[in-house]
Amino acid sequence: MAEKTKKFHVITWGCQMNVDDSDQIENLLLSDGLEKADSLEDADVVMLNTCSMRQKPEDKVFSQLGILAELKQARPDMVIGVTGCMAQRAGAEIAKRAPHIDLIAGTAQLERIPELVRTRQSLLESGAATQNKPSDVLIQLQLPRKKEESQLFLPERKRVTTGKLKSFVSIMYGCDKFCHFCIVPHTRGKERSRPASEIIGEVEYLAEHGTKEVCLLGQTVNSYGLKGLEATCSFSELLRRVNSVPGIERIRFTSPYPKDFTDDVIEAMASLPAVCEQVHLPVQVGDDVLLKRMNRGYTLDQYRTIVHKLRTAMPDIAITTDLMLGYPGETEEQVQNTLDFVEEIRFDQAFMFIYSPRHPTPAAKLPDQIPQPLKVERLERLIAIQNRIVVEKNNQYAAEHRVYDVLVEGASPKHPGQWHGLTRGGKTVNFDAHRNLTGQTVKVRALAGHLWGFMGELV
Repeated sequence: MAEKTKKFHVITWGCQMNVDDSDQIENLLLSDGLEKADSLEDADVVMLNTCSMRQKPEDKVFSQLGILAELKQARPDMVIGVTGCMAQRAGAEIAKRAPHIDLIAGTAQLERIPELVRTRQSLLESGAATQNKPSDVLIQLQLPRKKEESQLFLPERKRVTTGKLKSFVSIMYGCDKFCHFCIVPHTRGKERSRPASEIIGEVEYLAEHGTKEVCLLGQTVNSYGLKGLEATCSFSELLRRVNSVPGIERIRFTSPYPKDFTDDVIEAMASLPAVCEQVHLPVQVGDDVLLKRMNRGYTLDQYRTIVHKLRTAMPDIAITTDLMLGYPGETEEQVQNTLDFVEEIRFDQAFMFIYSPRHPTPAAKLPDQIPQPLKVERLERLIAIQNRIVVEKNNQYAAEHRVYDVLVEGASPKHPGQWHGLTRGGKTVNFDAHRNLTGQTVKVRALAGHLWGFMGELV
């Protein structure tokens, strides 16, 4: 009787980098002979890909591990693994609090996951593995930092034919900025760029298998080529090379760092037909004193200059951002400065959150931490202002009956009977159609603005 094929399930929290890492984990396990499970309960292997930027996603991981403890009790041969930034930051703590897990793999150890899974499965099946002992967990957290070890940081990306309409492509890893609130340099290591030839080869492969839109990823994506291996190029040149790949209709990238946003990148965005008129440009706060204390490396006037250049070169560009309130020592006047800056710039969308202490970052050690209720109250004021601006802008565009090119992604998940897709500016559009238009670019007129985008009609 043939042995049953093992199945896996991956659960993901966090940013686009984590989503891309999860895709790579899936590709690695598929290449190792496993199949994707239809549900968590059907899985022989469960991998949790974690985020450590704030406390809430870490709490969700431990909650999920509690659910998995019950499944593990019923199915002792199930392999449970934890990877991602939280694993890198707090691997020993995870093993202590959830000794029922089988393996922990850090952010630079993704390639080792199939090997760790095989090892653990063999131990479980042979009865050689004991349970409920933190020392029993297979842990791989090596994160080399020496320059000569940089090759160890760059994984060989697995390619599996998926036919995805939109795909992420990581072009660099790590971060050297060391903003005082950010855990990323501690969990993903030093900044290093992939060779341009490998990136283009991956994009060409994706295009050949159905991808029409790629999103280039990096913790500070426009720092690409500044540090890393030979055979890289500038970020603007990489955009030009990706733009030349047949079949790629749209190019996005995230997240650029304001300090490294150069004029050649703006010129490339404005001149290359596939590069979308959209940029996510994190500002964090609207106060220069706080920016300096955060070690962000730019001023609000420098940020304003970038925004002005972007809107001059591309009048219809959609600019989104990250905004954080509750940084240690933040005063009411500084909060108001941030609210005023949001009113001034009028972002098309924003990811808004409260500061969460992350050890061992410098900000976590500051004595003047803001009480949680006050942080929440400040955030609620910010959300109300930013959401109002978004609706005002989208209503204005709808009142002008603007026509957008929409890459149709499929049936709308929230509006039954309609189709949905994104404009080049990244706004969601829902519309009626009498046939399946998935994968096609169609023209849609905006009729009504909403917080998430538009209701529209085919032109």
